[in-house]
Amino acid sequence: MTTVDLPLLPLGRGIDLDSERGVECPGDLPPASDPALVERARAAKAALGDRVFVLGHHYQRDEVIEFADVTGDSFKLARDAAARPEAEFIVFCGVHFMAESADILTSPAQKVVLPDLAAGCSMADMARLGQVEAAWEALTAAGIADQVVPVTYMNSSADIKAFCGRHGGVVCTSSNAQTVLEWAFEQGTKVLFLPDQHLGRNTAVLKLGIPLDKCVVWDPRQPNGGLTAEELADATMILWKGHCSVHGRFSPDTVDALRETIPGIQILVHPECQHEVVLKADLVGSTEFIIKTIEEAPAGSAWAIGTELNLVKRLAARHPDKRIVFLDRNVCYCSTMNRIDLPHFVWALESLVSGVVPNVIEVDADTEHHAKVALERMLELPGKIEKD
Repeated sequence: MTTVDLPLLPLGRGIDLDSERGVECPGDLPPASDPALVERARAAKAALGDRVFVLGHHYQRDEVIEFADVTGDSFKLARDAAARPEAEFIVFCGVHFMAESADILTSPAQKVVLPDLAAGCSMADMARLGQVEAAWEALTAAGIADQVVPVTYMNSSADIKAFCGRHGGVVCTSSNAQTVLEWAFEQGTKVLFLPDQHLGRNTAVLKLGIPLDKCVVWDPRQPNGGLTAEELADATMILWKGHCSVHGRFSPDTVDALRETIPGIQILVHPECQHEVVLKADLVGSTEFIIKTIEEAPAGSAWAIGTELNLVKRLAARHPDKRIVFLDRNVCYCSTMNRIDLPHFVWALESLVSGVVPNVIEVDADTEHHAKVALERMLELPGKIEKD
């Protein structure tokens, strides 16, 4: 066996492009301490004019959201980009799978730019195409694949969406997961739900009334997903072992502690939270649902919100007449969302001004075609489809 000597890189010094995605920024990345960053961002955006359209996901830093032309969740933003065909450049301040969705929905003439290629999504990365294909082979060998409809959450890579398109499956958002699952069970008797086990479980059990013991978890790191043939045959929901690194942190004991310390507090959480947390919550819904709920809440009401901290802080600042607290005891930002900072944003815009198009996100034609098939199946369904 041949051994390869790998360089030992001191922390913060040097890069290994073979192992790190998106760490190289050709040209000079402005230092975070540069006091002129805001003015540089404004100047670059003004110079580009209508040629650029900036999308800002709700979980982004305030310093980046300030420059967004529209804000929202991933699918809404991708559709907003598609509705602006005159924009030559779509700068997506979000994470990698979101930029992929924007590339799928926009025209070939448009270029989607992700300011930092290392802005990925740990949940999306928990379902790799090779793993999903191996799982499907195992389901085929177990004699149940013809009964299974694959459903993937919008928070997944383009190739997982394409896998679902190829196998009669569909995409869902957190707001239309119930409608999508109802459709899926009209097509088959079982669902393989990717990649977030919590959204799949919460929707199946609480919205469709599927018994909890009919939901099994497929662990791609275990032989046969860690499940017996009997467990697979008896299951209704086959949940991929994936989760959101932020929403998965919230715990039921924190809910109990907040109820004891803040009388009348209402617990508002995202359906990516653990089932035990969702059961204790007063209200559960998508990011857009959370925002709307707080906007419509009466003055003086108290809320603990279980979603990304940037958004919770923004809601608290916008609604000082309400008491809004974070559901977790610890500060927890989405680390990959936070990679899109003002230095990377300025670097991306100034690169465009200089005629260089950096960090273009392109989905290959075959993947795009089949991913669109899965997306179009979702779009043909009734109900809310524009918000995650």
